[in-house]
Amino acid sequence: MQKLSLRDLDLMGKRVLMRVDFNVPLDAGGEIADDTRIIAALPSIHYILDHGASLILMSHLGRPKGKPAKEFSLQPCAHYLSELLERPVMMAPDCVGPEVEKLARELKPGDILMLENLRFHRAEEHPEEDPAFVSQLASLGDVYVNDAFGTAHREHASTASVARLFPGKAAAGFLMEKEIEFLGKALMEPKRPFYAIIGGAKVSTKLGVLKALIKKVDGLLIGGGMAYTFLKAQGIDVGNSLLEEASLREAQEVMDSCASSHVKLLLPVDHVVAKKLDDPTSQVIETSQGIPMGFQGVDIGPKTVALFVQQLADAATIFWNGPLGVCENPQFAKGTEAIAKAVASLPAISVVGGGDSVAALSSMGVTDQISHVSTGGGASLEFLEFGILPGIDALSDK
Repeated sequence: MQKLSLRDLDLMGKRVLMRVDFNVPLDAGGEIADDTRIIAALPSIHYILDHGASLILMSHLGRPKGKPAKEFSLQPCAHYLSELLERPVMMAPDCVGPEVEKLARELKPGDILMLENLRFHRAEEHPEEDPAFVSQLASLGDVYVNDAFGTAHREHASTASVARLFPGKAAAGFLMEKEIEFLGKALMEPKRPFYAIIGGAKVSTKLGVLKALIKKVDGLLIGGGMAYTFLKAQGIDVGNSLLEEASLREAQEVMDSCASSHVKLLLPVDHVVAKKLDDPTSQVIETSQGIPMGFQGVDIGPKTVALFVQQLADAATIFWNGPLGVCENPQFAKGTEAIAKAVASLPAISVVGGGDSVAALSSMGVTDQISHVSTGGGASLEFLEFGILPGIDALSDK
């Protein structure tokens, strides 16, 4: 997939309209609690400023439902970025309108303008309803760059519609380029054996990617809350564990498909169980025993950890998305952390996406031992499922 790169653009004296993903968590005082996404955009930001351009940044933050809300302002991001860059970052009063257009027009090389939250306008998420919003955004810049992989799976105004108004001038930023390289090459043309570890709460949200992965992987390792739907489909008692009754048939189809495709499927062979999610007491139960009523599975057990680690030992490529336990409780994050440590220790090409999986790597201090940590959990899954995303497809071909 050869898309135009930021390096391919003539930037001198230009106004660069760049979509970033500054949808960062804020603490109770409105301060940035995790700056990972802002840090990830810095290489593209520095490159643009170093090449004689001015920069207009646009992003969303949270879910303000199409109208302004002070708690979702991007002001904290502008302030934080200004400190990181040690230069002023102007904050626009909105993302469109005469005042914003005036600020954009007056930018000089090296200047930075942060637009206010795109989702203060309903048209960001529903561009078909208001084409004027799209054209107003596009009018602010001379060239367009998308460095927000985490939102590339959404056909929104700033991620797809605006890009199409810059024919031959809509490029991938360095972060986007790296995501395309790893997800498009390392996972679409993987070195083998290729194993995927899929966790998380709901199987219903991951059925599409599971079916797509069966055509690509040599082995599928399933954990987290979604595993209990697979176990129940096999007739195993899961007690009060998370269960999606409506997905039982499709879970069985996934298992049948693995068998017919000769893809090794590993499900938990034991579980850490507790009566409640905040229960300080827990115990380990083997899958063959079944989980009794009154108890729920909250983490993979030690035998499952050993089984997964043994299976991964010969991996050449690993993709991991989703936690393998209820990671909000540190007591039930041990399985996820053990797998994080194991994946990091292997020489395989490793790609990890999804907030809780990435958090586990961070808590174990092994993030730098992973080949690629994807900034978009949902986007990485959709990329694997469909092979293309609206925000990437809309960029100019090289």
